[in-house]
Amino acid sequence: MAARRRAGRGDAMAASAPRPFSRLVPHLALLTAMCVWSTSYVALRIALSGLTPLQAMAGRMLVASLVFAPLWPRLFRDLRRHGHLGALLLMGFCEPCCYFLFETHALRLTTASQAGMVVSLLPLIVAGVAWVALGERISGRVWLGFALAVGGVVWLSLAAAPADNAADPMLGNALEALAMLCAAFYTVIARRLSPLYNPMQITAAQSGLGMLFFCLLLLFLPETSRPISLGLELPAWAPWASVLYLGGCVTFGGYGLYNFGVNRLCAGQAAAYTNLIPVFTLLFGVSLLHEVFLPSQYLASVLVIAGVLLSQWRRTEGNRHAEGRREK
Repeated sequence: MAARRRAGRGDAMAASAPRPFSRLVPHLALLTAMCVWSTSYVALRIALSGLTPLQAMAGRMLVASLVFAPLWPRLFRDLRRHGHLGALLLMGFCEPCCYFLFETHALRLTTASQAGMVVSLLPLIVAGVAWVALGERISGRVWLGFALAVGGVVWLSLAAAPADNAADPMLGNALEALAMLCAAFYTVIARRLSPLYNPMQITAAQSGLGMLFFCLLLLFLPETSRPISLGLELPAWAPWASVLYLGGCVTFGGYGLYNFGVNRLCAGQAAAYTNLIPVFTLLFGVSLLHEVFLPSQYLASVLVIAGVLLSQWRRTEGNRHAEGRREK
């Protein structure tokens, strides 16, 4: 009888233990989100070859809002139940509003490949914001990695010469860095809201707020920006197709999967996956837009990625040990 009870307890513990695949799901979601997000830099450059920045972003957010329209009734019900409207508004103001405002103008001035390298700063910026807002500790290794990565971004920008497809790479990369600061605040706020709202609801709120923001700017703010030149022969429908792709596939797939991962992992772990964005973006930019990287820029990119990996290695090990202690 005692043996049967012990066996029963063992079966119950085995059933309650998290399966390896369930642990892998949020990591697979983040990996897919990074791949989808990497294509967004190429798609946005194509959209800007025929549209102004506000036209491209208003169209993107409108498409995304239509995709998430079925979620709005439940979102309003949960908003009345859980509250935190101010946090949702602040999250949406950080991203997509300010984030895309900076990034869209950045991609008018720099290439998709260089912007992707600047994105690799996000884990380090998130670590700094989480240190202030969430009390997460930052080691000296993280600060050293941050210094290397920032140095690599500066080197990358100085090595880039203005060209027809990148009028002012240094200013463009600086605007992309400001976009990353907005993304860091968004990541931390989304993490705080994740126990109350599911990933799709958070993404729906972002889409609606972004649509209102960019449509109002489009109506009341005159634009004088001209389409950019990519040096490619593209069909007339390509910019509009890119807007549909950005609003539907990237917003639904990228943000939905990223919010899913953030909901199940800590902010630092989720942001660490953005290390893959520069690699994927470089591949897509070179292969699809025929962007050219100089040898010095490849070396600068290696320095950026090395700095980010250096800062993340110890924190990843610490997260793994922490998870092991929780399981015990």
